[in-house]
Amino acid sequence: MPNSQDGRQGPSPNSSLDFRLPPHLEELQERARQIAADGVEIHGRHNDSWINGYSKEFARLLAREGFIGMGWPPEHGGRGRPPIERLIVAEEMISAGAPIASMWFADRQFGPTIIAYGSEDQKAKYLPQILTGDSTWCIGMSEPEAGSDLAALRTSAKRDGDEWIINGQKIWTSFGAVADYCYLICRTDSAGPPHAGISEIIVPMDTAGIEIRPITDMTTNRHFCEVYFTDVRVPTENLVGIEGDAFKQTMVQLIHERGGIDRLVSNRAMFNHAASVADTTDPLVRQELARLETEYRLGRLLVYREVLGQAPANFSAATKVFCTEHETRVADFATRTLGAEMMLFTEWTNGMLYAPGYTIMGGTSNVMRNILGERVLGLPRDPRR
Repeated sequence: MPNSQDGRQGPSPNSSLDFRLPPHLEELQERARQIAADGVEIHGRHNDSWINGYSKEFARLLAREGFIGMGWPPEHGGRGRPPIERLIVAEEMISAGAPIASMWFADRQFGPTIIAYGSEDQKAKYLPQILTGDSTWCIGMSEPEAGSDLAALRTSAKRDGDEWIINGQKIWTSFGAVADYCYLICRTDSAGPPHAGISEIIVPMDTAGIEIRPITDMTTNRHFCEVYFTDVRVPTENLVGIEGDAFKQTMVQLIHERGGIDRLVSNRAMFNHAASVADTTDPLVRQELARLETEYRLGRLLVYREVLGQAPANFSAATKVFCTEHETRVADFATRTLGAEMMLFTEWTNGMLYAPGYTIMGGTSNVMRNILGERVLGLPRDPRR
């Protein structure tokens, strides 16, 4: 790699770029590839496995391998490994379709958020459960009338002595039905501008007053849920960070969520299958295969820049747009290539039906383009907005 994360010198200015991994990272990649293959053999293959492939058993195996908390600081139980190592492991797991969903959200964003903003008691209580693969987390963010507009959320938390009383509704809450904790984004103050007054509170999902309604989508997946909070009481000590000032905290989470390898290789197995049966005697088919493979490599470079901290601020919006729109083109290619096979309900049909969600989850492409235009390019806001 031209920018080593382990202290090695990069190439000289006159040398050609070498994108091969050094031997120790190739060994890690091969180990992750084998574990992913074993996981698929035992638990089955899943499209978008970081959100559809749920297995606590596999999560605990990943924990024993040291594949959870890889980049977390050692003083908080992490491995202290460079970010590229987690990227390599994640790419192998998701490309293969291994079931990593029960640990993914917590490892990717909630653990790091608690490390950055949580109290010492919160770190001691929640981080060990995440590191062993024993706790599953969901995020309470989207609402029926506040999908990609976080500042429009209305779920409220009011202080009552040493407790918060929470009321409201969340939707598209992945794994709400099986999660141990909800990382809730809510409003603790309605005064001031919309972005003010937002707080983050950890809510145990077995708390009285929580109603969970799984949503069955057209692929028959049921990870999405509606979650209703009616006079739900949690201790005030469950607040993460500063009361009413969590908007920036949440934006940091979304950067982790939008610029990762999960936004590029979720249907890589579908591409590999379609490519293996495509009519490569047709020059147009060969041209499309070359274009898609080129997009994979470009998308990987964008993700590497995000992970290695080389991308501009807020550029994860552009990375997400490119990568998820690429995934929809992969699904379109696979559908045309597999033809009549797609009339049967198989794992490939499942991937085709799931494809429209790629550009919606984590913020729609339209919203991402607005973020890119306003926050990265500095373009003026539309006065009608």
